[in-house]
Amino acid sequence: MISSMTGYGDAEGQLNGVTYMVEIRTVNNRYFKANIKLPETIAFLTDAVEKLLRRNLSRGSINYVLRLRNASANVLFDIDEKALQTVMERLGRIASSAKIKCPIDIGNLLNLPGILEPATPDEDTAEKIKKTVLEISQEAIEKLKQMRAAEGTALEADLKKHCDAIKQDIEQISARSEVVLTRYADKLKKRVNELLADAKLKLDEETLAREVAIFAERSDISEEIARLDSHLQQLMQGCQTNSQAGRRLDFISQEMLREANTIASKASDTEITRCVVDIKCRIDRIKEQVQNIE
Repeated sequence: MISSMTGYGDAEGQLNGVTYMVEIRTVNNRYFKANIKLPETIAFLTDAVEKLLRRNLSRGSINYVLRLRNASANVLFDIDEKALQTVMERLGRIASSAKIKCPIDIGNLLNLPGILEPATPDEDTAEKIKKTVLEISQEAIEKLKQMRAAEGTALEADLKKHCDAIKQDIEQISARSEVVLTRYADKLKKRVNELLADAKLKLDEETLAREVAIFAERSDISEEIARLDSHLQQLMQGCQTNSQAGRRLDFISQEMLREANTIASKASDTEITRCVVDIKCRIDRIKEQVQNIE
């Protein structure tokens, strides 16, 4: 079954009193595009998270956010106390030599480069964090997949509705095309007879047959109808596949539009033209829907 590229999934887990919360949002995109936001303390997991996303999602714009709750200060950052003390001593000497009374604001000093750095977990802790994050990320992805699958079911129903309507229009065009040729022959014969009546000449039936044959060849849309019907079948078959069908369905819908345009250019009948307009409107709707299929 097809899946939508739009979805949402979240999950959370705990490790050493810290709560890890994952949120994943996806929207349609022609390619795979991941935007991963991690706290600086666990930024080392960026590659692992992206690999996990790629294994589960083939394409779409993916926004992945990981937040921490109840994290203690020593988990979030480290203070280079020696560097901070050196800066304070230097500032004190400068103030003393210049005979300036200026209180030192430690809070501002923490903003200096190298004073406050993200905490770096040891190897054992980092491995535990990685395991926890990837597990809850997988849980969020599964929820995301469920939502995308539900949306895909709705998309498939909508595509089937449009395909059924196009099928009916094709049947009308096919039936109408046979009538058009007969009417053209009668109309041509009547018109020529009117023009030759005053000259008292008789219409050459062979010449008439040749002109009708030329018209029939020029306006023959049987191949286009057959290909359009084949594309409809391929479209519905593509909706039943478990693999990523979005690109394939997009290509098929473009081919359907091409065949419809060819039929319109060959048609010399208002009824056929009306049906083609309805078909093109349906195909445009299909193309819009297909853009959101994974």
